[in-house]
Amino acid sequence: MTTPHSRPILRPGGRLVFDEIRGQHALLHPEGVLLLNDSAGAILLRCDGSRTLTELADELAREYTGPDRAALAAQASGLLNRLVADRLVLVGEDGATRTAASAPAAAGSAVRGPHPGPPRLPAPLGVLAELTYRCPLQCGYCSNPLELALYRDELTTAQWMRVIDQARGLGALQFHLSGGEPLVRRDLVELLAHARGLGMYVSLVTSGVGLTEGRLGELVDAGLDHVQLSIQDSDRTSADAIAGIRSHTRKLAVAEMLRDTAVAFTVNAVLHRGNIDHTLPIVELAAAMGAQRLELANTQYYGWALRNRDALLPSRRQLEESETAVAVARERFGERMQIVYVLSDYYETRPKPCMNGWGTRQLIVAPNGDVLPCPAAAQIPDLGVRNVRKDDLGSIWHDSAAFTRFRGTDWMPEPCVSCDLREIDFGGCRCQAYQLTGDVAATDPVCSLSPDHGRVTDLLTVTPSATVQPRRMR
Repeated sequence: MTTPHSRPILRPGGRLVFDEIRGQHALLHPEGVLLLNDSAGAILLRCDGSRTLTELADELAREYTGPDRAALAAQASGLLNRLVADRLVLVGEDGATRTAASAPAAAGSAVRGPHPGPPRLPAPLGVLAELTYRCPLQCGYCSNPLELALYRDELTTAQWMRVIDQARGLGALQFHLSGGEPLVRRDLVELLAHARGLGMYVSLVTSGVGLTEGRLGELVDAGLDHVQLSIQDSDRTSADAIAGIRSHTRKLAVAEMLRDTAVAFTVNAVLHRGNIDHTLPIVELAAAMGAQRLELANTQYYGWALRNRDALLPSRRQLEESETAVAVARERFGERMQIVYVLSDYYETRPKPCMNGWGTRQLIVAPNGDVLPCPAAAQIPDLGVRNVRKDDLGSIWHDSAAFTRFRGTDWMPEPCVSCDLREIDFGGCRCQAYQLTGDVAATDPVCSLSPDHGRVTDLLTVTPSATVQPRRMR
């Protein structure tokens, strides 16, 4: 926590920008955007490790009329304590944090906008660009669509450039390069540079296969902010078996290369019956790889993972032991690595909010140009999906049936419409509701209040399958 002598600075991987579209500062970081009011922006602009909290408050008091120094110090301390807890800010005494970040927060670089004035609401914060579904790995838990061949006709470089421009025009501040494996795209550096040139925070979601030192250097020079690297297990033999190819050793080499860059580094491990018993060793491996963040995400059952659900779903005992291992790991590694743990939906009693609200924060562009409210939404029949080859991204986001049908709460049935959590979980996952009930507008059966909740509990008693069908592009 902060003291009057604390010298706050952004954690590595964070970037403070001024969003010209919204007319406000924003703190961009791996997997997140924090929009700031004027006072919060003024505080973070001064968090470069050179000022104590007292000096920061004195400077604000000289520059702004209104609150006295004590009030400003209290306001700054409260904000910074929250950001420290969220692992977005570091604090130390007597300059201990001066070299913690790769660049001072005070830079406050602008994120350009194509036109003045506030954006039309809701304005997206981020775009998941699924550049291709081609991938060297064959992971059976992949959430990509089953009919991968339908996406062979990928957007061209020029078409992706137009998507980036239109996304930024809508207000998007993050651009995630994903797939499949985005490294198979020859224009990856060009696309990254274009998004970063508009000031967007750019993340690469990758298996690491095919990433050489030279290619990484090009990506870093183009402005890469963050890499999320997947691993399949802590043990090489098991990891290679899950991936379907020998890739584990390559991933360790990629992690070693990332150590020599200022790029934020996240390790992602999807947990399932085949590796969840190794939760603690996976954490230990991620720490040894030098990750600042670790995402332990229990499998979400879409696409290939849904086909393999009976072979992937862990037992309740496995899940409980995994949660215990995470608690131990957070005690051991909490200061050096953020550990994010995502529980399997089927073991929850309340659903997660779908994309933090359908069509409110994120949009997904598939390799063929289809624009979706969530990565799995293509499976929903008659959703009204539109394509950037034919339509402007803004009209798709604001006006298409695919994005407006489940936006907000007016569409909700009972018991959602009467639930105090309706503005928090937004009725849960539409894709999951469709998969389990055949009705895309039903309450997510994960919710214990859903009349279909028994469909979920029944799944937990199914006899496990020993066979995982590998993901292959046919």
